[in-house]
Amino acid sequence: MSKGKLFDTSIWIDFLNGKNSEETRVLTRYLEKDLRVYICPVILQEVLQGIANDDHFASVRESFLALCMLTEDSIEAAIGAAEIYRFLRKKGITIRKSNDCLIAWYALKNSLDIVHNDRDFDLIRKHIKTLRF
Repeated sequence: MSKGKLFDTSIWIDFLNGKNSEETRVLTRYLEKDLRVYICPVILQEVLQGIANDDHFASVRESFLALCMLTEDSIEAAIGAAEIYRFLRKKGITIRKSNDCLIAWYALKNSLDIVHNDRDFDLIRKHIKTLRF
């Protein structure tokens, strides 16, 4: 059985908007084959907050709550994300969205690959060798 993958907000937004890309095809394959699709609370928030229609919001919320939710201690997650951000800043790298450090921390903590379409993750991966994408 596949270990599963953590799908970033960028992929979910593309998927929900019907965009056809390599990353959305991977997500579709994982969903259709009932493979482990992981999200974390910040991905849930980012996706849901962008949905204007109440019925669509309720439908997506229900679907997302059926996925594999990574629920680590929020204080540990915040500290871990801050450590990633600080580590990169010391190297002169600024991550545009600090939530990406939080998502990366969840992936590191759970030894998961991240499927994404976001250059921040490329920068994080380049400098944190144990992070897989």
